[in-house]
Amino acid sequence: MAVLYDFSIRNALSSFLKLASSVCHHVSTLLGLRWELRGREHLEKEQACIIVANHQSSLDILGMFDIWPIMDKCTVVAKKEIFYAWPFGLAAWLSGLIFIDRMNSEKARFVINTATNHIIEQKIKLWVFPEGTRHNTGEIHSFKKGAFHVAISSQLPILPVVFSSYYFLSAKDRRFDPGRVVITTLPPISTKGLGKADIEALMNKTRKSMSEVFHATSLEVQASRSSIQHVK
Repeated sequence: MAVLYDFSIRNALSSFLKLASSVCHHVSTLLGLRWELRGREHLEKEQACIIVANHQSSLDILGMFDIWPIMDKCTVVAKKEIFYAWPFGLAAWLSGLIFIDRMNSEKARFVINTATNHIIEQKIKLWVFPEGTRHNTGEIHSFKKGAFHVAISSQLPILPVVFSSYYFLSAKDRRFDPGRVVITTLPPISTKGLGKADIEALMNKTRKSMSEVFHATSLEVQASRSSIQHVK
């Protein structure tokens, strides 16, 4: 499977993402999900950057598309298996998603690095889930280094995005209730002057700041829910 694409084709089809955003917004409404964005000013700024977000569920995609019109120019790093889930895989490819082989970190890094020049030139945001897989456990788990390698090698800022906990979702209890999610965009973290030796520290700094916001906003939305239920 080819992993590098003609960006001129992808630019011509960027309107597909806006359509997908509109559709996903309606899906969220049907599911009773309400997304509340904070730190909008960081997200709407026209700049090339590496967005790192926590990954709890497939619902993250709905939240991402809900704020897509604010980001405008953005692409996402996704596992290559999604490409074979047609017709969604084809649509995702046409929309500009970057597919990587998670089992081959060297090849994955090469694919992302190759796309970086275009990302810088066109001031595109690159969205990555650095945990690598979904964890709906009430914690932000350890990060993989890929996104931070790219950020430092290209000297692009890291833009942390934090989804509050999905308290309304439980696979164990087979429960899915309506819910409110706070999406917080933190100020960008500069990588200017950093080298490979700084990757670990940058990764830990980013995860620490995201974890603090995750716990604070999660407590907030759950307290708000408890207050409403108490009134009822």
